[in-house]
Amino acid sequence: MNQFKNYCSVLAFCFSSLLFSQGTAAAALPQIAEQQSLVKDITAEKALLSPKDQIEFNINKMFTDPVLRNANWGFVVYDIKADKIITSYNETTPLIPASTTKLLTTETAFSLLGTQFRWNTQLEYSGSIDPDGVLTGNLYIVGSGDPTLGGSRGGAASYGQIVTQYLESIKEKGIKKITGDIIIQTAIFKENKTELPENIVWLEQANYFLPAGTTKDINPRNEKLIISQSNNPFNQEKRYFYVSPYANKLVYADQYEGGWVTTKVAEPPAFLANKLRESLIKNKITVGKVVPKIVDGNPEPREIISTYKSPSLAEIVAYTNQRSDNNYAEALLKANGFMKLGDQTAESGRKVVTEHLKATNFDMTGLNYMDGSGLSKAHTVTPISQVKFLGAITKLPYYQEYLNSLPIAGQTGTLKRMFLVNSNGQIFAKTGTLNQVKCLAGYIKTRSNKTLAFSLLINNYAGSTAQVKQRMEQLLDPTLDL
Repeated sequence: MNQFKNYCSVLAFCFSSLLFSQGTAAAALPQIAEQQSLVKDITAEKALLSPKDQIEFNINKMFTDPVLRNANWGFVVYDIKADKIITSYNETTPLIPASTTKLLTTETAFSLLGTQFRWNTQLEYSGSIDPDGVLTGNLYIVGSGDPTLGGSRGGAASYGQIVTQYLESIKEKGIKKITGDIIIQTAIFKENKTELPENIVWLEQANYFLPAGTTKDINPRNEKLIISQSNNPFNQEKRYFYVSPYANKLVYADQYEGGWVTTKVAEPPAFLANKLRESLIKNKITVGKVVPKIVDGNPEPREIISTYKSPSLAEIVAYTNQRSDNNYAEALLKANGFMKLGDQTAESGRKVVTEHLKATNFDMTGLNYMDGSGLSKAHTVTPISQVKFLGAITKLPYYQEYLNSLPIAGQTGTLKRMFLVNSNGQIFAKTGTLNQVKCLAGYIKTRSNKTLAFSLLINNYAGSTAQVKQRMEQLLDPTLDL
């Protein structure tokens, strides 16, 4: 915890310098004098305080800062190699971590699945193909829960590209007519369409944002893109939005379907099947209808025509953490549950992640793991547990892929516009943002080539997000000289 004894004399020096700078000229030109004394004050700090003392001096300044003085926040910098805390404040306080939660979800996925794991979406057929190219049987699209299917994100192919791959494989098989249907088999993730995480912060800028997607029942041609929103404070109209997997943008919905924390969820295999059917008909290959079949009590013998492979888990995790993609994080949570328990529900995912953390000696004190993405304000974690967790990962075989997934200060992802000067390229961290919550946790590469872990979780701050970011930079910039 902060101790003033190392730099009380420095503060006295700064104060005397400030008094010395106030003369008759200062009285005549108060604004200039104020600027001069500020420069002298900052210069004195940097000249006479060690990096550690500078950090602790900045922490103490935050106690009277109007943005943070009434906030609940915690901060810790941890020397991984020496296994010791360098500096900290409120490091054992449970705080809302927002999207820094993804650090836990994605690491669990690496541990259980491996960095090179890929989801397969297979095109299969039943029956037989005669010499005239007539398939007497059905086509099957067999899903495995690929969270990137058709999304064109993180190295994933688009629906059109997958359909082209499937169509070429059908032609290579010599199939010119299909007597049966296109059957969708998605038993593994049949529950991938119910409820979203609990206690999500929905209300942002007087509108509800629904991060779930759409269904096969909504034609992408009919989606309404957002136009300018009204700035009229007396306009009380509620408007509903969701992220479209078709347009990759927020789109407007006329009505809100489901309970207050549920909405329609994307069904990529169904859309893929319908796109394939359209393409077959355009290429004069007749086929029946699209039929979902989650459970198949008497499966037909089938042969694989083509397999579409998702990007590697390392690529998906990189996209998830760089962009802070909530949908991918929730899908990875369910994948964790399925891999360990054979159950694709969010509840199983939460159980598997928490059991994994316990098994790896994560400090469970203060942890309330509610979802895979950090959307829930009921989720809490302590800064000290985050840094110890990050330190332990440096010893694991997938540490480099994990590090590569994190945004880089001033350069990539959600940190691209932060730390543009002093810490550019030397902080690798996951951001987290909710209403009145701003968080950052990750690694610092110091100028002396040390690797430090840090956690900075700020809840219930006053002022703007931009002001909080400035305070975060002020606290973290001196750590580069440790």
